[in-house]
Amino acid sequence: MSKSLPVSATFAEREILTPMLLNRHVRDLLEDTFALIWIEGELSNFARPASGHLYFTLKDPSAQVRCAMFKPKSTYLRFRPVDGMRVLARARVSLYEGRGEYQLLVEHLEEAGEGALQREFEQLKARLDAEGLFDAEHKKPLPLLPRRIGVITSPTGAAIRDVLSVIARRFPLAQIEILPVPVQGREAPPAIVAMLRAASAAGRHDVLLLTRGGGSLEDLWAFNDEAVARAIHASVIPVIAAIGHEIDFTIADFVADLRAATPSAAAELLVPDAAVLARTLSAQRDRLARDWRRRLATFAQRLDHDFVRLQTLPPQARLQQGHERLQRLRQQLGAGNARNRDRNATRLQAVRLRLSLAHPARRVAQNQQVVSTLAMQLSAAAVRRIELHARHLAQLARTLNAVSPLATLDRGYAILIDRERGNVIRSVAQANNSNGITARLHDGELILRKI
Repeated sequence: MSKSLPVSATFAEREILTPMLLNRHVRDLLEDTFALIWIEGELSNFARPASGHLYFTLKDPSAQVRCAMFKPKSTYLRFRPVDGMRVLARARVSLYEGRGEYQLLVEHLEEAGEGALQREFEQLKARLDAEGLFDAEHKKPLPLLPRRIGVITSPTGAAIRDVLSVIARRFPLAQIEILPVPVQGREAPPAIVAMLRAASAAGRHDVLLLTRGGGSLEDLWAFNDEAVARAIHASVIPVIAAIGHEIDFTIADFVADLRAATPSAAAELLVPDAAVLARTLSAQRDRLARDWRRRLATFAQRLDHDFVRLQTLPPQARLQQGHERLQRLRQQLGAGNARNRDRNATRLQAVRLRLSLAHPARRVAQNQQVVSTLAMQLSAAAVRRIELHARHLAQLARTLNAVSPLATLDRGYAILIDRERGNVIRSVAQANNSNGITARLHDGELILRKI
């Protein structure tokens, strides 16, 4: 809500304002009165301090205004501002209280004119390139001798006159069909797309030429349209793009099967030079005639040579020579067979000798002898092992007998046994509680009675 200052009041009722309060009232009034505005101008006095805020002046030939763009909005810029650049800003009108000067608080900043178009061009180019529309594998080869050429362009432009002039001079046999479209303005892209699709569907032409003369970036913008690029890529007929001058590049140039620097250069790429073709055909005809004369001379010499041989060597003599050669070959064949038989017989004898040495019966006898030897060795080893165990067993028996209670009885001792319980009596108390005691000696038992 805007604030107003009292303009008529007594001295006691009048509000005394400081410059700061006044500037604050004015700032609120400006911000509440003016909505967001768009302004275009040239950058001047551009500064980017360490705080990250941007401070600059927008000017035209007759006026200027101070501007500020605070973080984080200043970090969202997609270009690098420099003095002299023409920009388009969206801003709010405000007042800088410290100096009492009004300023613009910029919320969005972009390049104006060709700068914005160039950025849009680069973005579309990067996106289509990522999709593969510029890849070499999609480029279609151009026909060597096109019979019918479709030229998509303005029928009244200088480009079509250059194309017709060059083709008429180089290769007048080619048929040229002008496919008229506007090449500038809003209606140009849809018209170009429709013509490309119609020509591709008709299939009348061997090659299509998309061309226009030079101009500014805005003039050539129809050929930077995404729909035009996709129509070129989808065409089944090869497309040559010749847009503007040699230094001009459009999206259509990158998508087309071939890019020409100018319309005249495109015409030279489309058709061969008739004079060069005539000279080439003449040279080929002369070379073909020379080749045939040389081959005829060679055949004539060979025929003369064969005729002389036939005259000097009658058929009967040639038959005799053939018969003699056949006899020699038969003798060589017989000698070779004899050598092969002797060699095979020697080899067979050697194989038989090796086979007799490795006969199973011979091997069985050898193995039986080995088994007999092993059996004798096993029997002797078993006897030695039994004797060893017998000596060990006797030693154990002697050791066991030495600690046996029966050996103690042999030395004159006796073992008292409770007859009822069968227990050995080890104390006088056990003897007093027993009803019958037996004394076992080394040669028998004695029955003891209590007295």
